[in-house]
Amino acid sequence: MSSQLDVSAEATPKEKVRSFIVRNFYVADASALVDSASLLDGGIVDSTGVLEIIMFIEEEFKLKVADAEMVPANLDSVENIAAYVRRKLGQ
Repeated sequence: MSSQLDVSAEATPKEKVRSFIVRNFYVADASALVDSASLLDGGIVDSTGVLEIIMFIEEEFKLKVADAEMVPANLDSVENIAAYVRRKLGQ
């Protein structure tokens, strides 16, 4: 069974991040989720949710998120998370 939330191994970091957010947090309308919107300000993610996102990044992309990198500029939107992952992967 396939849905728009399924992502393949070849999916981009942004597609993987977006899929994770929609699957694991309350997003009333996935199509209305703007990639640049603040996940914290929008009430989609709280401080515990940020920790879940960090665990996802470390497991999915095999990266280590340093304490100094746990800032909104890296983790507060789908766009910021994807850009952070791409930088860490050297893409």
